[in-house]
Amino acid sequence: MRILASKRARILILLGILLGAVAYKFANAGPTNGFDLSNSVLPREQILHGGPPRDGIPALSDPKLVEPAAAEYLGPTDRIVGIVLGGEARAYPVPILNWHEIVNDEIDGRRFAITYCPLCGTAVAFDATIDGKPTDFGVSGLLYNSDVLLYDRDTESLWSQIMAQAVAGERVGKMLEMIPISHTTWRDWLAKHPDTRVLSDETGYFRDYKRDPYAGYEKSRYTYFAVNNEAPDNYHPKEVVLGLEVDGVYKAYPFVELDKLGKARFDDAINGKRFEFEWDGDNRSVHVADANGKPVAGIQGFWFAWFAFHPDTLVFKAEGS
Repeated sequence: MRILASKRARILILLGILLGAVAYKFANAGPTNGFDLSNSVLPREQILHGGPPRDGIPALSDPKLVEPAAAEYLGPTDRIVGIVLGGEARAYPVPILNWHEIVNDEIDGRRFAITYCPLCGTAVAFDATIDGKPTDFGVSGLLYNSDVLLYDRDTESLWSQIMAQAVAGERVGKMLEMIPISHTTWRDWLAKHPDTRVLSDETGYFRDYKRDPYAGYEKSRYTYFAVNNEAPDNYHPKEVVLGLEVDGVYKAYPFVELDKLGKARFDDAINGKRFEFEWDGDNRSVHVADANGKPVAGIQGFWFAWFAFHPDTLVFKAEGS
């Protein structure tokens, strides 16, 4: 018994040393969470510490997926981020993304990252193959324009979600390929993709996925962090918009404007190129295709966030608005 107690004591001491080392690392990571910003393309004083340390918000990798019947934790109107690759549909619930922000996953050998920033309401999927090599992303704990900065685990380069660009580190200047997604309700996604698989709430972490850690934020006019360009107040700062970019020209489609259309489909042109829009007011989602019917990747999020990055954005107005 004395030998067992001695072993147990040594284990506890080693565990204490390990936890102390981790705490020391976090405590001494400083305002940059230990990331090298020496070659940042962004003003260093505008890269803000969001509060958590690096990986304090834990990204998920190769997560457990379940059939729809097992997703009892989802309600019909819960928001999901849906993706279809190689004919396979998957859904990633926003109530889970609120706590993890990044899911690293793979379909048919294609590595991708589902990213979500609760502060900006933005969901973006990226192809996670960089320089011919698949990688995973983590949450840096840093922000720019209130938007999450990701980091790749290969080089620890920092990436802006909304810019889809590496902003510091070895890969600075490189761009990520955006993959079209659906930002809609669980009922809508399930009706269109009854064979979908869905991210399980058995993530390996103890989180209350039924509780929204940002409750009330979406309706508030305030943001937690400063941004470079304050959006004009013709829309609520958290008005949801779909943002598109065509060869350097940006355009926002506020949902409040789409509500005025009273029709599901319409065409619009950006920088000389025509697109077809399908608006679903009931499920608060919009899908875009090019002239050939190919889905187009956009960014759905809050008005203030889109404007912060693109103050020269065009804005869609419903006729008579």
